[in-house]
Amino acid sequence: MTTPDPDGLLAEQLLRLTRRVHRIQKRHLEHRDLGITPAQSRLLRTLAHWGSPPRMADLAERLEVVPRAVTTLVDGLEASGKVRRVPDPANRRVTRIELTDDGRDALRELRAARRSAAEEILEPLTEDQREALGGLLDALVDGAPARPC
Repeated sequence: MTTPDPDGLLAEQLLRLTRRVHRIQKRHLEHRDLGITPAQSRLLRTLAHWGSPPRMADLAERLEVVPRAVTTLVDGLEASGKVRRVPDPANRRVTRIELTDDGRDALRELRAARRSAAEEILEPLTEDQREALGGLLDALVDGAPARPC
């Protein structure tokens, strides 16, 4: 008879939660009928945090993907009018990516979808439990000690 592995059980719970979060967010995205994949959504959110239009290589680095993956994402978003390629004013060999007005509108819808998905996921928790979960997640994400509950 083997003894239970508490860390293994926690890891399994985290994986199941991650899959559930992904499913729920995807459903909320599809419900809004934006025609944007989760990967494209992530690229749009990343673009929104830049002060000026980034290069494709900058996006690839920030997203931790290969440049070719960014090209594919940008191609799809450009075709739907959410982003556009613009020349770099200082170096004509460089292309930068910027959000369009349609892209900003899509971001507002994406944020609303994420909020409604979060509400659904967190609904079973009390405010105290949510606060405790936030501290625990900070500790896991950042490697920082957990805040006292």
